Formats: sequence, C-alpha cells, structure tokens
Amino acid sequence: MLAALGVKSREELVAQTVPAAIRLPHAPKLPAPATEADALAELKAHAGHNKVWRTYLGTGYAGTLTPEPIKRNVLENPGWYTAYTPYQAEVAQGRLEALLNFQQVVIDLTGLPTANASLLDEATAAAEAMTVIRRAVSGSTNRYFVDAGTHPQVIAVIRTRAHWMGIEVVVGEWEKLDAASVFGAHLQNPATDGEFRDLTPVIAKVHAAGGKVCVGTDPLACVLLTPPGEMGADIAVGNSQRFGVPLGFGGPHAAFIACKQELVRNLPGRIIGVSKDAAGHLAYRMSLQTREQHIRRDKATSNICTAQALLANMASFYAVYHGPDGLKRIASRVHALTQLLADLVKPVLPAKHAAFFDTLVFTPKDLMAVRKRAESESINLRYFGDGRVGVTLDETVRVQDVIDLAEVLTGRYPQPEPAELLKKQPAAVPFARTSPILQHPVFNRYHTETEFVRYVKRLENRDISLVHSMIPLGSCTMKLNAASEMAPVTWPEFASIHPFAPSSQTAGYRKMLDELGDWLAAICGFAKVSFEPNSGAQGEYAGLMAIRLYHESRGESSRDVCLIPISAHGTNPASAQMMGLRIVPVACDAKGNVDLDSLKAKLAEHGPKVSCLMLTYPSTHGVFEARVREICDAVHAAGGQVYMDGANLNAQVGLTSPGFIGADVCHMNLHKTFCIPHGGGGPGMGPIVVAKHLAPFLPADPFDTTAETAVSAAPFGSALITTISWMYVRMMGGSGLTKATEIAILNANYVATRLKPYFPTLYAGDNGRVAHECILDLRNLKGEVGVTAEDVAKRLMDYGFHAPTLSFPVVDTLMIEPTESESKAELDRFCDAMIAIHGEIQKVRSGEWPKADNPLKNAPHTAAEAIGEWSHPYSREVAVYPLPYVREAKFWPHVKRIDNVGGDRNLICTCPPMEAFT
Repeated sequence: MLAALGVKSREELVAQTVPAAIRLPHAPKLPAPATEADALAELKAHAGHNKVWRTYLGTGYAGTLTPEPIKRNVLENPGWYTAYTPYQAEVAQGRLEALLNFQQVVIDLTGLPTANASLLDEATAAAEAMTVIRRAVSGSTNRYFVDAGTHPQVIAVIRTRAHWMGIEVVVGEWEKLDAASVFGAHLQNPATDGEFRDLTPVIAKVHAAGGKVCVGTDPLACVLLTPPGEMGADIAVGNSQRFGVPLGFGGPHAAFIACKQELVRNLPGRIIGVSKDAAGHLAYRMSLQTREQHIRRDKATSNICTAQALLANMASFYAVYHGPDGLKRIASRVHALTQLLADLVKPVLPAKHAAFFDTLVFTPKDLMAVRKRAESESINLRYFGDGRVGVTLDETVRVQDVIDLAEVLTGRYPQPEPAELLKKQPAAVPFARTSPILQHPVFNRYHTETEFVRYVKRLENRDISLVHSMIPLGSCTMKLNAASEMAPVTWPEFASIHPFAPSSQTAGYRKMLDELGDWLAAICGFAKVSFEPNSGAQGEYAGLMAIRLYHESRGESSRDVCLIPISAHGTNPASAQMMGLRIVPVACDAKGNVDLDSLKAKLAEHGPKVSCLMLTYPSTHGVFEARVREICDAVHAAGGQVYMDGANLNAQVGLTSPGFIGADVCHMNLHKTFCIPHGGGGPGMGPIVVAKHLAPFLPADPFDTTAETAVSAAPFGSALITTISWMYVRMMGGSGLTKATEIAILNANYVATRLKPYFPTLYAGDNGRVAHECILDLRNLKGEVGVTAEDVAKRLMDYGFHAPTLSFPVVDTLMIEPTESESKAELDRFCDAMIAIHGEIQKVRSGEWPKADNPLKNAPHTAAEAIGEWSHPYSREVAVYPLPYVREAKFWPHVKRIDNVGGDRNLICTCPPMEAFT
C-alpha cells in the first residue's frame, strides 16, 4: 500500500499529510497496551466495586428482564449492533421494520396517532416537546408550565433548554395551573411520586386558552391505565427502558415522543414511514429525515440527528415477544404487587395516594429507622428530602421482595404468611384502560422462541452491516466494534445499576469513568471531561453552553455571534441556534479550507459580539488545513472561543490534538472514534472535553431541579456503553491508538490513489494527500452521461456494499472513510467494485446501454427481479453477479429503489395492514 502511494513508511505519509506545526512533540500519556484477557480482568475488578442492591428508586427507570432471545440475538449480535443509520433504505429494511414496530408500540400505548423512531432520553424528549409546542402556539406569553410531579431530571433539562430560548419555566401544582398565563404545559402521569391523575379537565382548560399539553408517561402503565391521548394530550413522551433494556447507570435507553397529526411536521428526530419501491412493492424508509444535509441549519427546529435505534429495536422486540396479553400480565403483576405492599403496610403506614400503578410514597414517623433497615437489607428506597420515602416496583420483583419491603417500612414482619399472600387479588384498577393495544399481527404471532428468533433473523438478513462488508461512510467512522469491548455491556455489575443509585454503590463505575475521562482528556489535550451529553448533537450543545457561560462569567454575555464555515455539519448551526446564538457563515476556499480572508472580515465586522467559531478538523472535506493555528489565534484575538467538532477525531489521535491545535472545547463521538457501535442509528455518546478555564461550566447534575445547565437525563449520559471505549483505549494503549490513526490515513489515501484515474478526489492537502477520508467527485456525470452519485450508491448494493456518504458536504459526491479496521483485501474489493461501476458508466456513455435502462439506473436488483421476466439490455448475471467475488457471499437487497418523494407526501408511520404485503 505504501508503494502504491510512493512512500517508504507510514511516518513519511503522515509527514506529507499532517501539518508539521500541529504535530504533537510527544505522544499522549496513556497506559501501555493490555491484552484482551488482562483488560477484561482489570475492568471486572472495577465492576466488582459496584454494588447491585435491590433498587426501588423509580424516577422513570425500572428494573426489567431482558428476554434471553433478545439479549443474545439482538443486543449481542453484530448483525444488529454494527449496522449504520438507515439512510440507504434498500439495504436497511430489517431495522426499518423493527423501528416501525417501535413507533406502533408508542402509538398504541400513548393513544396518539403519530410517533417517531426514538429520542435520546425522556428529559430530552420533554424539552423537544416544549419547543414543538412553542412553535405551534401563537400568542405573546413566553411562559411554560411544568408539573411539580414531573421527574426531577426532566425538569432540569427543560429548564436548560428554556433558558437559552428565552422561555420562562413555571413549576407548580397541576391543579393550580393558570392556563391563560402560559403557551403550554408539561404534565406527568403517573407523577414522580406515583399518583395517577385524571388530567382531562386541566388539558381541556389549556386547550380552551389556546395552549397545548405534553404528558410524560410510563409505557407499562399505559398498558393498564388511560393513556395520555385519550385524556386529550397533544404530545406524550417517556422512556421505553423498562421494555427489556438494562438500567445501565442511566443509558442508553430509547425515549419516545408521540403527537397529534397536526404536529407531525414539527416532530424532532427520525420518523420511519411506509412507501413503495420501483416495482410497486411495499418498502420502508426514513420520512422527513433530518440528517445533517437535510437540517435547515440556522433555521432548524432541533439539532437531533441521531436516535437510540438499537434500544428502540430491543423495546419493540420486547413487545413483539410478549404481545398484548404478555404485556398485560406483566403490568397487572407489577400493579398487583404494588397494591399488595400498600395493603400490608396500611395499618402502620398508609400510602399517600389511592390511585397508583407501581409507585407508593409514605411519610414514616422515623425515617432514619426505615433507612437503616433498608440499608441492612441492601435495599435502595427513594428519599425525597422532605420526610417522604418512595418505592417503585417492577417486573423483577417477587413476593418475598414485597414482604421484605413491608418489614423495612414498618419494622414488622407482615401477616399473613407468604403462601396466603400469593392468593391475594388486587383491587380493581382505577382509571383502567378500555381501548385495545397491539392488535397488529406482528405483535400476536411470534411468542414461541422458535418463531421469534426466526422473525428476528429474517429482519437481520435484510440489512447490510459490518458482518457483511466494509461500510465506507465518510465522517461516520464505521470501524471494528470488538467482541471483547462489547462483553462488559451485559455484566450485571454495570448493566443493573440505577442512574441515581448512591455513590457508595457505584465506586466501580466512577473509577472506570475517571480513568476513561483522564485518557480522553490526555488524547485531546484538555483538562476535564463531562460524560453527560449522550449524543454528538448534545455534545455540541453542551460545549456551546460552556462557552456562553464562560463569557457570561466575564461580563460579556453580549457575545452571541457564532462563526460557522459553510462546510460544517448541519448540526453545528442547529445547536448554535438552540443556544440562542446568531449564526454568521464563513466562506471556504476552492480547496475546501476555511477562507481566512472571510474569517478575518467577519471577526472585524462583529468584534466584541463574537462568541465562538465552530470548527471541524480535519475539515469536513477531509483535509488537514495547514493554517488552522492561524484560524484559532484570530478567533482568540477577537475574544472568542474555538469549539471543535470531534467528528473527525479519528484522524487526530496520537498525532495532534484539539488542545494542541488551539481549540478550547471539543465533543467526541465515542460511537465513531472510540468504537461504540452505531446500532443501526444509535446509541451515540458525545462527551465534551474542555480547557481548564471552561471546566467550571460543564453540565450540572440533572437531579438538581434548580440547575439550568443539565443537558441529559442521567449524570453520566449513556454510561453503560462507556465500558466499550474504556476497553478500546485500554487494549490499544497510546502506541496502538497512534498506529490506528496512521493506518486510517494510509487506508484513505490508498483508496483515493487507486480510484483517482476513475473518480477524481475533490479536495486534497498541500501535498496532494487526504486525511482519513476522501471525497470522490461525480458531479460531471449527470450532465455527460445521465448518471448521478445516487445511481452509483445504489449500484454498489449489487456488489455487496453499503454506499459511502452521499452528496455531503458537496452535492453529487461520495465521501469515503475506510477506517483503520479494514484490510487491504477488503479495500481492494471495494475499489474493484467502484472501478467496475466506472466501466458500466462508460457503456452508458458509449451508447451500449441506454441512459434510462442500465444497471445503474435500475439498481439495486432483487432476487425476485432476477427470476422474473427480463427485458433489459444487460444480462441477469451482470445485474446480480457483477464481479466473481459477489457469488461467494451474495447480499440480496430486499427491495428495489424506494420512492422517497411519495413517502413524504403520503406520510404513514404505522405498521401497514397485512393486506399490504399481498
């Protein structure tokens, strides 16, 4: 590979690629590499310092039993967790169906007609709902009511979002809501203290005043109790965690949001819709998709560009596996045991509320005695701080647990004996649900493990993932997710910890996070890290917030201009807009670099108003800009800060760093550079690292309801999956990480060099080298041959490859990032496919194949098509076996090219009836 590039060593290549001025004088201080066995043993020792108590803390999180067929065949299956976001829908029909099932579950349980395919967490979903309502309601008032019965972390994140949008949050008792004084309201049902209320009158009151209402809810409670939609709610949000997803110290979990039809065009995140393919067959796709190039930049209504797809799939499979009857059994049992506990302690300690689902609150005379008994039994109760104690039950609870809880609460062993308790029937459920749920056949067909596993496998087989071939996506870093890195995710010492468990029980987690935080800080050249942001977009938001608070602390709160190169990811201006910043675009030159003259002109124009520059490095065009230090110095001279988008950190690790380059804050996509898998569209993780002067302004603990700097529902974001990155860094060590970066640069330049005679690289550095990704220029093909970059992307599916990044950051280009994980053989296989496609283009150019009927325009080709009638001017073999290697392991696209426009015009986001499949 080096010979093909005309260099003798990796070091020579790196010297030609990375500007000497930003090369680190020495490697980051990291531990030496560890073997898989040693790293696992070391992490197991950390896990041993976590204490897995019986936990009844509630607050929107609950213990759950992950069915083993889901754990083994989805959570632990690289066919599911290594797939990419389903932007190329033709090779993503399996996960799209699973996500559509998730939407159907949410729609059915909430009683609202439309849902998206998950959000990051319940608190984020509630904040997003507030912004949807703000846009939908006209009027002069800018006040938003939040029910005091809302979970604390939800209140905290709503406060943060509202602060930077200029919205006044009023927290109060729901019965005292002054509807005329607010544009909308967030209510919680059941409340955080367990009470289930009839919200119908207060929702009607808000509607009469012209406002709208979001209700935070519990999906398992909705199985038994009247759902928000039937009470009149406009939006419902919640967390699907208790549908088979481990607690994981706070995440990752799939939140949900559902709404009335009139609000669907404002719904944040991804919506899976039903459309048709070119053959007229039913097909799924992302509708109203909000990928970076589709976000309306500074006019965006949300910066969300990721989801929790893997966890949403787990939750949807949980509903498929159990079905409506199974869910009713689980919900009824949880409620029955809660009622049983209330009855057992009632003579001594009556519960505060008569109507509840799974949560009881008491006010004991001797709280310290209760606490002492609980700790002696290794039981976690929720202490509200005002003398009340709460207990939330879940599907893991047994009758003996209820007996133990009764004794802890009262100091007395309950009577009658357990054998008699088992026979006790719960009282009638107040506010019982009368409408049916999950009537679609998919939720009533796969309840044996045999049938269920076959269904899961059938969907898996419809998707391309890293188990099939490289996924050459630029700016997304689809690299190896090693099995040894994934193993700790299912260890109970990590998976079964509640996010608000006492710190005395989470010493192992904190030790692991401290170590990972120190490593990430060293890699990035910064002082401190926050793990709270649970996606790249949240990291952007948190980083910009730190900058704003820093300026505010210096009496410069008027600095509200955010400079953003026009090549930036769309989430950059979206996040800036959400932080109340004014976006000023900076031009790029012909080589894709930031135009220094444009930057200096904007700095001169806005001077004391400049808050920051948002910079991606290497650039979004895949180039190490030689004058990046000069860029950072110019911003600092104007009093601004430099925010670095860490999307391309995979090209920096060990060679340079954001801090060394001159940035002040950087977010890291752990699901890119640090090996957390993409999961078919999430989970993501976007912690931020900051320089010392920004450290005081990192996000606050979300359990502090007075804070206005919490960005996610859990203090350490999606903490469970940070074990993956810990394993990656620990096994690689400093030398391994540096070598990986060098190989990533080598692989990208090798691909660019092999393909240069066929598809020229659009941008390169001063020495003709690219960074870790390259952009192939296909812009001339449309006018000359009638072939587009999309045609090439779809044709690659016939060769067994997922498409590279399409038309970003430049229309009609393909951006390729091979990563360090791929071998020369795989790179050559991909290059051979691209070269063969170039040959096909020449046949169209020469007239051998018509412009309207050729393998590129008709791609992808399905098995059904290959055995049907054939009238094309090329053979079936050319269509489906274009190169010899394809025969060895043919991936068959499940559908032909999908009608995107038709799907958006006729938005259908529910499971289609069975007749549609005939």
